[in-house]
Amino acid sequence: MDVRAIIGWNLRRLRVEQGLSQERLALAAAIDRAYVGRVERGSENVTITTLEAMARALSVPVAALLVEPDAATPKPAPLRAGRRAKT
Repeated sequence: MDVRAIIGWNLRRLRVEQGLSQERLALAAAIDRAYVGRVERGSENVTITTLEAMARALSVPVAALLVEPDAATPKPAPLRAGRRAKT
């Protein structure tokens, strides 16, 4: 797995675990939502500054985005589509 794919895998896994949409993560990290999608797909070269902003928005160390997943680990599931119910 190349580094861009590893970063994308971990970004999506952490984002979904925290229940954040791509848009919410992008707002918290002050980046474009479409950029988050491209990073998750592994089609963007991410700068250290952007990597740091995404890690800060997820409240994880930058190193957490660089850990290679086990080959047996299933792909992170997407969030449920649609808006959240009002509470």
